[in-house]
Amino acid sequence: MTTSRRYTRADHFLTRISDGLRAFDPAQRPPAAAPVATRAKENLGAAERQQAASLMRVNHAGEVAAQGLYQGQALFARNAAVRRQLLDAAGEEREHLQWCETRLAELGDGPSKLSALWYAGSFAIGAVAGLAGDEKSLGFVAETERQVSAHLGEHLQRLPEADSASRAVVARMQRDEERHGEQALAAGGALPPPPVQGLMRLMAGLMKFAAARV
Repeated sequence: MTTSRRYTRADHFLTRISDGLRAFDPAQRPPAAAPVATRAKENLGAAERQQAASLMRVNHAGEVAAQGLYQGQALFARNAAVRRQLLDAAGEEREHLQWCETRLAELGDGPSKLSALWYAGSFAIGAVAGLAGDEKSLGFVAETERQVSAHLGEHLQRLPEADSASRAVVARMQRDEERHGEQALAAGGALPPPPVQGLMRLMAGLMKFAAARV
């Protein structure tokens, strides 16, 4: 007779840590097809390439943070359906992470050297959101994705017009983030109060400032 295993909190914690390690090891992640084919001979000048790389490094840092947030929230989700929703979104964010990583390599650059810090800090914040309950946790997702979508819109305006590959990646990411936010609200999420939203913007701004430079 087959019995289904009941996973403990420790099991879930170890699984989230394993998922986090995969975020830092490309060999442990299945390949994700980019929104557009690689363009090896794009007509980008040195300044345009540097600008694009800086923006994509910030986007990569955001995707590292998204892994930490979703996995921290999933660890303490009360409802199995909410946990599944968070982990499904994290799976899509891993694709975004890989797209940014690949695009950075094509631009001759690499991720922020502070990636481990972005992940650890975001995991802790996600865990706190998860402990607050599923309604508040989903609301935190919705507000996070709203802010991320606005940030990606700014990057679309700042990316060089000739960099069609980066622009395609960012545009696809923006659509996915908007959908994640809408799904979180539809699942019963309650948006955080304005002071918390402001604190979230401040912390995101600090991360963007540092990731663009280190």
